[in-house]
Amino acid sequence: MTRIAIIGGHGKVALELSRILAADGEDVTSFFRNPDHTQDVAATGATPSVLDVEKSTTAELAGVLRGHDAVVWSAGAGGGNPDRTYAVDRDAAIRSMDAAAEAGVGRYVMVSYFGAGPDHGVPADNSFHAYAEAKAAADQYLRGTDLAWTILGPGSLTDGPGNGLIDVDPADTSAGTATSRANVALVTAAVLGLPETAGRTIEFRDGTLPVAAALEPAPKRE
Repeated sequence: MTRIAIIGGHGKVALELSRILAADGEDVTSFFRNPDHTQDVAATGATPSVLDVEKSTTAELAGVLRGHDAVVWSAGAGGGNPDRTYAVDRDAAIRSMDAAAEAGVGRYVMVSYFGAGPDHGVPADNSFHAYAEAKAAADQYLRGTDLAWTILGPGSLTDGPGNGLIDVDPADTSAGTATSRANVALVTAAVLGLPETAGRTIEFRDGTLPVAAALEPAPKRE
């Protein structure tokens, strides 16, 4: 049994991930801000724990993460307020990485988005700009840590059914990047069981390959 901590535990992806992991016999602690969501989280089979990551110090985060084997960051401010977006999606995320290292939790999976990075191309006057900047900074910080990290970049999220079929790093996105939240949860659960995905940034969308096959690294050119 693996002990897995999920930060942002009441999000749709996180709730589905908790259900998948708990059904597989994993020991899941799910952290979320609003105590009113306790029953929703408990119903997934995870152990609910109320935690406001925006206001938690690195030491406080390390305290609750200690004893876990892996951390999944699936939290987000939800847009709207740029200051809060930076506070959660960048600053709190970075504190959680430092906390994981301090607590001796080696594995860290970041749920980011397709196209995240310094060259995201979102104009400064766009409401998505703060989120794009925050995620770029958090992802880049994670890559510079000694954690066994994996960054997941799902495409445009939908509430469609998760069929377990995806395309990884698609070169042609003219048909869009729609990705069901259920498939994001399946991919996240899969990479937690695949230590060889550490050090990879994996962008994906709903597609044609089963998750396990899609996640196999591309063969090296001779």
